[in-house]
Order: sequence, then structure tokens, then C-alpha cells
Amino acid sequence: MPTWTNCEGVSRRDCLKLGLGSWLGMGLVDALRMRAAGDESNQSRLATAKSVVLVWMDGGPTHFETLDPKMDAPAEIRGEFSAINTKLPGVHFSQHMKRLASIADKFATIRSIRHDQGNHGAGNHYMMTGAPPRIPVGCGAFVSFHPSMGSVVAHEVGKNNGLPPYFSMPSMSRSGGPNFLGAKYAPFVVGDDPNGANFRVRDVALPKGLTDDDFQHRSDLRKLIDKLPRINEKAAGDPVLGLDEYYRQGFNLVTSPAAQAAFDIHKEPDQVRDRYGRNSFGQRALLSRRLIEAGVPFVTLYDGGWDHHADLFGACAKRLPEWDNTVATLIEDLEERGLLSSTLVLALGEFGRTPKISTLSGQSKAGRDHWSNAMSVLMAGGGTPGGAVVGATDKNGYSAVERVLSPENFVSTVYTKMGIDPDKILYTPQGRPSHLVSDPTPIHELCT
Repeated sequence: MPTWTNCEGVSRRDCLKLGLGSWLGMGLVDALRMRAAGDESNQSRLATAKSVVLVWMDGGPTHFETLDPKMDAPAEIRGEFSAINTKLPGVHFSQHMKRLASIADKFATIRSIRHDQGNHGAGNHYMMTGAPPRIPVGCGAFVSFHPSMGSVVAHEVGKNNGLPPYFSMPSMSRSGGPNFLGAKYAPFVVGDDPNGANFRVRDVALPKGLTDDDFQHRSDLRKLIDKLPRINEKAAGDPVLGLDEYYRQGFNLVTSPAAQAAFDIHKEPDQVRDRYGRNSFGQRALLSRRLIEAGVPFVTLYDGGWDHHADLFGACAKRLPEWDNTVATLIEDLEERGLLSSTLVLALGEFGRTPKISTLSGQSKAGRDHWSNAMSVLMAGGGTPGGAVVGATDKNGYSAVERVLSPENFVSTVYTKMGIDPDKILYTPQGRPSHLVSDPTPIHELCT
């Protein structure tokens, strides 16, 4: 017998129980509240992570030249790189993934996520939110039809410890914003380069020439102004409310010892900084570890430049060894500090690349184009079983064919690990209900 539900997810059987509950003195609201409490308790039981580091490889990284090489494919598909053994018998990575291959037992590799959004704007939104765009969008579009994972995590588990609950470095992904959750849950963007000798994050120190007394005086004046009545304090999209949130974030950062300590990357020993790599990406990865240690629940490392329509092999030969070293070091460092069990590390982009190597008009060096039928995702920590390889693509890497998964499954996995019910309903300022994820089914192999 099928179980029918209404738009709030309440079944006929629940309604019969609610009727009986009312007869016994418990009303509908009480029953729904009890049910919600039960759902939250169950979700808390499933939680295995407290924080997330998302390495966002903007542009769509090639799966062939990273985690899913196809050595038996024809030359026009196989490409110029060879495959290497990993620590897992029978599992191979591409030749520039040496460090990750040596610790493949510490993370999971997902090879079977696919979707139908083959341009940057739509693919970015789908993988960042678990929600496909509502309307067609172009490659260069910055779209926000749904809150991003970072904003949802900030909303659901963020704590007021003087630090924003969601950071993005050095910029925000085009779909990494809060949508209807509001400015409070937008990422705090650290655009400065921590690899620089004079690295200093905006808003974590008083401007030059401003004394502590002056700062306190201005803060007291601001508090008096804030007591003035507003036209509508709950108006959706009120820019004044957004400014208030940014002001509060800035004030908290200036006055927070935790923030001062987290951003002081110069206190790290040289050997640790060298280990991550003395480059912008490596030092931002190190800074993300420091933010996780300070209690920040979500950090995005925006790593652009993976849209290799041309010069794929030359670009990857230069970039991948440093990238591979930094990501492997982040995983190892978190484990050595006892943080990997509670920190989820993710590395992915919006889609993979075409199987057949191509040369664009006017380009002399070959590359691969957009391809959403196949991609690879790295997931480490937060209770993720190390050494798991989930799904597979066909022999030529055209499509996910084994254990085919969707962006919804991926995002639901992240939420489940963070103790957030992916089927939870949030309400827009206009009162419209919105499920976090339309298909709340996580990848069960990774949620043990």
C-alpha cells in the first residue's frame, strides 16, 4: 500500500495519529513539534562532521588527468599522461596525482556523479546547492536560486564565537551565496594573499590612526543610531539589514582574539608553510586549517582556472603537482592534529571534461571541453571511509555507468554528515517553503 504525503511531508497515517493525539489532549502543533524534534535527534545521531573545507575547482577539472585515467582508451581519449598505482590495489590515478595516490586509503573517490547542466553557470549552481537552475542560464552567469552549502551550514550549525561561520578565499563562487537566507549567511571573503610577506586580513585590525578610544566611541555612536526605528525591520532584501550584518561581522573580527589568532599565519613554523607549498593556493589551504581549528564550520577555497579548452596537458603538468601536494598535505595535517575525523574535505568542480581531445579554432594546443556526464570528486574526513571508490565511468570515460549519482545525492551527503536533515524545509521571507534538497538521499557508502 503506498503512503501518500502532502506538500509538508505529512502522511495520511500521520494525520490519523494526529487525530488520536488531539483526542488525548495533544494538538496538531504539538505533534508536529515532537516529530520535528525526533527528526533532528535522528539527524544528530548521523552527524560525523563539524566542519567542511570545500576546494572548489572552478571551470570544471578534467577527470581523465586527475582521478579517473583511461589507459585502455584510444589515444585521442587517453591523452598524454600515464596512469600510476595508488595505495589501493587495482585503483589508478593520473601521473601527477602522486601524493594523493600514496594516501588513497585516507579518502574516498567518487567517479559516478553526473548531471545535465553543461555550462559553468548552471553546473556551478547545481553542484554548489544541490538544486538545478530553474531557468536556462549562460556560462558566465552568476545565479542564485537556492542557498549554497556554505550558507546552509552557516545557518544551521554556525556559532557566535567572534568569527563568521562561512569563509571563502580569495573570492566567492558564482553560486556560493545565501539567497533567501540573507546577508548574515553570506561568506566572509578573504581576498588578500596569505603567501605575501605583509598578509593582513581586512577588518581584523584597527585602521592606522584610529585609537582604541576612538573605535569604542564610534561603536557607541553606532549603537545609538541602531536604536532609531526602521520602516520595516524584517523587510526582505533591506540593504540596511545587510549593512548591519557586515558591520557586526567587522566589529566582531576586530574585537575577537580568536579571529586575531586564526589569521596570524606568520606564527606557523616555516616547515609547515613549506609543506603546504609557498604559493597562494597552498597558504590558503593552511589558513583554512587554522580557521577550522578556530571553530569555523565552512571554508571554501575558490581555486579557479580549470577550464582547459586548450593547452590542457601543458597547464596540468605545471599545476597539478603543486595542487596534489597541497590537498594531500591538508588531509595529512588535519589527521595529525586529530581534526580529520570531524572535518570534511571536498575537492570538485562543476563538471568533468569531454572524452575526445579537441583543438578550438585558433588554438594550437589541444584541450577538453565541458562534459557533465562524468566527473570525479574527492571526499575525505568527517567519517568518510578511507579507500572507498564509489561508482565508475565506462571504459572511455564518456559517462557514469555504475552507481550513478546526482548532485542532490552529493549535497545530501554533505548535509547528513554535518547533522543537517537534507529534507528539511526552510521558509523564504515571503513564507514560501523550500526543501534543502529535492532528493534527500545521501550516498550511503560514505555515511557509515
